[in-house]
Order: sequence, then structure tokens, then C-alpha cells
Amino acid sequence: MLDDIDRGLLHALHLDGRAPFSRIAAALGASTQTVARRYQRLRAEAALRVVGLPDPHRAGQTQWLVRLAATPATAQTLARSLARRPDTSWVKLTSGGTEIVTIVHTPRGAAASRSMLLRDIPRTAGITAVSAHLVLHTYLGGPTAWRGHLGALGDDQRRQLTPPPLEPPDPSAAPPTTPSTPPPLTGADQDLLAALRHDGRASHADLAVATGWSPATVARRLAGLRARGTLFFDVEIDDALLGVTTQALLWMAVAPAHLDEVARTLAQHEELAVVAATTGAGNLVAHALCADPADLHHYLTHRLGSLDAIRALETAPVLHTLKAAGPLRF
Repeated sequence: MLDDIDRGLLHALHLDGRAPFSRIAAALGASTQTVARRYQRLRAEAALRVVGLPDPHRAGQTQWLVRLAATPATAQTLARSLARRPDTSWVKLTSGGTEIVTIVHTPRGAAASRSMLLRDIPRTAGITAVSAHLVLHTYLGGPTAWRGHLGALGDDQRRQLTPPPLEPPDPSAAPPTTPSTPPPLTGADQDLLAALRHDGRASHADLAVATGWSPATVARRLAGLRARGTLFFDVEIDDALLGVTTQALLWMAVAPAHLDEVARTLAQHEELAVVAATTGAGNLVAHALCADPADLHHYLTHRLGSLDAIRALETAPVLHTLKAAGPLRF
């Protein structure tokens, strides 16, 4: 389990994934050396990692939530294969180990989506069923952290760790546009984002090597991407250390007239880490993190059960997460 300094560090990294250890230490009332040691220990023992991720809309991406039913003999091999792909995240084995759920990221446009969803997956041996659901809107998740990772810091500490004002965007970048037409990312931007997916706290010098830019240009471009909301930082860790032993994906059917209201209500539930509207008969999906099966049962019967607008609910226990938001570590 995590102690107060560990939890404070985790909360701090959610507030600013690139916050210097010295600033985190000042907020926690610990030494910089202690915070740095805790960070390295959690990386080694608890799979802690800060990852830089593009906002799908602003980066011109489409997300598909794909459910694959596979034979027992092939499910784990297929899941590992999907996890190795650069266009996937959130690869999970559910429902007795014969269902795989993953998010597939594609460039916006029908032709790009068809490549993975309609050609590669159906031709894979061992798959018995496929359903693909376009993610329409994320109410909880992405830049919004699960509340189980928060709550360790007081108001004064959070203020100390609020990211400082970001530098203005790189003057060489394209002029600002409306949210519906985000500026295109350059090839070097893509290289920068790829490096940050592996390590969101990589130094400017390391990022300069990845992009071919100077460290000063990296700093300016990084500030510009963050200022526009194109880039955000997520924190990965083994949630069992926070007392989570039972996870489940919840597939819900909600009447369209009530979908937004229900989704916004669920986004306030501390048991949920993700809430998203999708296409399909099950048009709302959530990811529940609970202490044990009894805790999940209580949540389903007392909190979800009180929402009459939820017309149908399917609960799929998560047995194993092969890949979270960032790429696999090799």
C-alpha cells in the first residue's frame, strides 16, 4: 500500500505531470531527494509512469472502442498482439478471459478507420465476434483523473502545484483556429508526442534528440501544445496499491434524451474512472474500480440502480489489463 508521501506524489503528478521534484517536495513538506527516491521506487515496484497523450479531437484522431470475442486458446495471444500495436491503448481481458476490449486510435477519416477495423481484425484467426463503437464524447477520463488518485493534497498544496502560466505558442506555428478545426500537427510534433507517450517527464534534451529540435524549441513547442490543450499528461500505476481488487466495464443503454444527464451524474461517482458516450445499443460505457466484489455489488444496486434512465446494464469483470494509456514497456 502507499503511504502519505506516495499518495501526495501521485496527486501532484496528476496536477502537473512535469512538475519539478523540488516543487512537489515543497508542497509535501519533504526533501527533493526523498520525493525523487519515492518516484524511482514507485516506477520500479508499482509500474508508475507519467505519459504525455494527445487530446484526440485537437490532434485530429478518432477513437473506437472495440470488443472482440475470441476462443479460449487464442484470446491471450491476440490481446498481446493488439497491445503491441502503436494504434491501440487500454487493452483488457474481460468476461472469463475470452473477450478483449481495446481502444483503437485512427486519424480522422473513414478510410483510415476501415484499415484496422474492417480489414486487420476480421482476418485474425480465433476471433468469433467483433463489435466496434465510435467514442462520441468522454465525460470522465483522459485529462480528468480518477478520484482514487486524488484527495491526498489540501487546497494550499494544490495551489502550489498548479502549473505556472504556460509560454505562448511557438510563433512559427500555425495561427490559432476554432476548436472544430484544430491546427494540424507537424511530423516533429508527432515525434515529440511519441516520445512523451513513453515518458512524459523526459528531459528537454532527450526530447530534442527525438525531434531534431533544439532544447529551447522543444520547450516552446511543448508549452504551445499544452496551452492549446492538444497535449495532456496521465499517470499510470498499479491500482491494487490503492486498495482496488475488483474492476469492471459497465455497458449501459440509456435513452438519448437522458444520456447527457446520466453521463454527467456518473462522472461524479468516485467508483468510476471512465465514462464515455459511444455508438451502439449500449451507448454509455464506464470503468468501475472497487475494493472488492461486495463493493461493486453495492455500487451497481444502490447507485446505478437508482437511475431509472438506465434501461439495460451489462457488467464485464476486468481480469487483466495488458496495456493502459501509454505504449508497452520493452
